[in-house]
Amino acid sequence: MGYVAAALVALLSVWLLLRHWRERGYRRRVWVAPHYRAWTEATPPPPASRRFQVALIGDTGAVATTGMDPVLSLLQGWLQTAGEHSAVVLLGDNVYPTGIPPQHSPRRPAAEQRLLAQLRIFELYSGQVIYLSGNHDWNKGRPNGLDYVLRQQALVQEHLPTAHFLPADGYPGPVTRQLAPGVLLVVLNTQWWVQQGARPLPPEGTSPFQELLQLLRQNQHQQVIVAGHHPLYSNAIHGGKFTARQHLFPLTTVHKRAYLPLPILGSMLPVYRKVVGAAEDMAHPRYRHLRRRLLRVLHQFPNIIYAAGHDHNLQYFCQQGGHYLVSGAGSKTAFVQQGGHAAFVHEHKGFFALDFYDNQEVWLRALEPGTSPGAGQEVFRWPLTRSTIPLAPAPAGFAEKSRFRGA
Repeated sequence: MGYVAAALVALLSVWLLLRHWRERGYRRRVWVAPHYRAWTEATPPPPASRRFQVALIGDTGAVATTGMDPVLSLLQGWLQTAGEHSAVVLLGDNVYPTGIPPQHSPRRPAAEQRLLAQLRIFELYSGQVIYLSGNHDWNKGRPNGLDYVLRQQALVQEHLPTAHFLPADGYPGPVTRQLAPGVLLVVLNTQWWVQQGARPLPPEGTSPFQELLQLLRQNQHQQVIVAGHHPLYSNAIHGGKFTARQHLFPLTTVHKRAYLPLPILGSMLPVYRKVVGAAEDMAHPRYRHLRRRLLRVLHQFPNIIYAAGHDHNLQYFCQQGGHYLVSGAGSKTAFVQQGGHAAFVHEHKGFFALDFYDNQEVWLRALEPGTSPGAGQEVFRWPLTRSTIPLAPAPAGFAEKSRFRGA
């Protein structure tokens, strides 16, 4: 039995090393499913004027507080170009690691600086700023998390009174904001469903999911963005996707240099998070319930746009006629697996932008910092509402090696 076990460990180790080598070949490269790439390269954006723009950026909680942060610099350039006919939606996890601690905490000054570094770039911005909260803003879901998020809300309102912190006071939502004629934002506090401890309850006899369904039915004549912190589709860690390195060297999940090989034993944590799930994972019962109920509503509305952060990368999925974004690369990056149901993924800092045109088309763009300060590059674009698009499912396992740059 000892020889069999040793042989199994050896075989598993070799397989993980080969998988690790393959992952190194595509990590941090733009991946676009072939159908999407071919169609977009042959189809330029419409000649019509852009009537409104929305930047969707999540997980900005670790931005640089000294010097200029590359993503904030990119966002600032976008703000100057977009002007007053635009909005920025910050998708939660605005302050790492645990939101805004109490005033007496030694961690308070650093936490405030991270939030203020973001708020400063909006001081001269004439568009709309909407903040959401994420699990880290709620003290990583601990029972006293409501106090942390209320302190953050107060700081945002103090230093940027024109901003909106939604839903206010820790309620689940949904709440709406009319961004422009025909463009509606619906905001959900998805952390409310997975949060431990105190959380404000909605009025008795109301159901957030029923309210959302009613809102979407009433606004089918509009172009609707639903925003929450937690993604509903993901090829990254919260969706149960782990690297070979995390299987073989599981302690690198805690510290990136902890290279202690633990084959088989090391796979227990990824398997647990994929099957059972930590509180922030899709597999966790509370998150699974939230996802199932939300998708049951959203799948009824073609062309719905759902935007989230949480996973530290950029991902786009087209499922059941709806558009599902993961834009959590505002200050960190993490592994994202290519293929599957995804149309586009990239392990890189940046954010998604939505362009609303006069002819009613909506285009999605992935924007990332360039090589020089303040410069940016568009690495993916796709029309979300053009009815002539043949939305064939993207084949799994396709590896696109070259970068796509839009016109």
